[in-house]
Amino acid sequence: MIVDPMTWRSLLPSDRQASIASMLSPVMSSTPSLPQVKVVDLFCGAGGLTIGFEDAGLDVAVASDFWHSAAETHRINFPSIPFIEADIRDVTPADIKSHCGGLAPDVVAGGPPCQGFSSAGARSEIDIRNTLVRHYAKLAVELEPSVIVFENVEGFLTAGGGAFVVDLIDPLVEAGYSIRLEKLNVAHFGVPQLRKRVIAIASRGRTPAQLEPSHSASGAPGVWRRGIGLPYTRTVGDALARTASDLADELNVPRKSSELERKRIEALKPGQTMRDLDSSLHHASYARRANRRVGDGMPTEKRGGAPAGLRRLVSGEPSKAITSAAVREFVHPTENRMITLREAAILQTFPADFHFSGNRSEIATMIGNAIPAAFAAALGSAVLETLKRPPGDVRGELIDFIVTHAEAMSPALAKTVRLVNQRYSSTSGQPSLFS
Repeated sequence: MIVDPMTWRSLLPSDRQASIASMLSPVMSSTPSLPQVKVVDLFCGAGGLTIGFEDAGLDVAVASDFWHSAAETHRINFPSIPFIEADIRDVTPADIKSHCGGLAPDVVAGGPPCQGFSSAGARSEIDIRNTLVRHYAKLAVELEPSVIVFENVEGFLTAGGGAFVVDLIDPLVEAGYSIRLEKLNVAHFGVPQLRKRVIAIASRGRTPAQLEPSHSASGAPGVWRRGIGLPYTRTVGDALARTASDLADELNVPRKSSELERKRIEALKPGQTMRDLDSSLHHASYARRANRRVGDGMPTEKRGGAPAGLRRLVSGEPSKAITSAAVREFVHPTENRMITLREAAILQTFPADFHFSGNRSEIATMIGNAIPAAFAAALGSAVLETLKRPPGDVRGELIDFIVTHAEAMSPALAKTVRLVNQRYSSTSGQPSLFS
């Protein structure tokens, strides 16, 4: 089914609709004074950012991705948006500008593939995908937009000892862009999920706006520190309440479980993981994975011990981060089964009838890699707020580098912070490192 991205909000429960409307109303009320804002969505995947940006009032002029299944998914759901299905290293500024009337776009947004430095998968600092960070930054600068947006996983901050942070920031500062970079949790923006993302907003001639939380949350260390006093974010129970009666499609059928897996599922109480089960129910590889060490030198016992493996979600809390493995690892909060692909997509705030192209494995990866659409709407509102600001004498500098709201940080993150201080303090005095 084809979804009009401008109406996706109507597919959400009424409390979420009101929340997004309230969050966006200051921006939407002022948008008539702005000309149509044209956005380039690079590494667009299935289109989570496209949905959110268009809902916030921006016009996605062209999208691009190299993965065919993602390209087909985007084309089906956004048939009016031109699509460039190509390796971004083969795409020229002229290729992109041809879809913007030959002019520079107003906004370039993108998140180079994260698997190379995601903590959820194998880390490889020589992964060719990692080199796309600098390529993205250079291409974005060559397009000369007013605003550049970057989005990625938190592992981006520590990969290569901070080298990829430099790959992103250096070209932007040299081109005169003022940058705010912050690690955020999407739960603070009404998403029913605890998911950390690194966001950078860079603007030339204007100071980029900050993303202010619209919700409070709990369920993960330190997440309570932001959004105090704000409405509680939507929960798993809120998000999945509709699926039992409203959704009937092949993506809403849970994967079949073996007899042993069914025993594990039945034994799990809300919030429990495989570490809470009797050892006779552990995966064969669980002990080996439980004793793994990490590259930054922090002892395993200080990082929470064994991995979670299976986990039963809690109805009254946001979900843990949805990854490509969610339908193999996340148990429904009240039913003795794994969550479905459709439920994973709903927890990512995709519309309930959003169409995904590809096999089940590809769809799981598309869903897990996506930026939640509701969070993208908040990001889009910050972009519009930036564009509303009058131009001024703003030089290229890193003005914010807020990478933790906790009282401590890992050795790897501390190393990156030192690198950033040393490298960019001469251009900005010293970037703000904490909120």
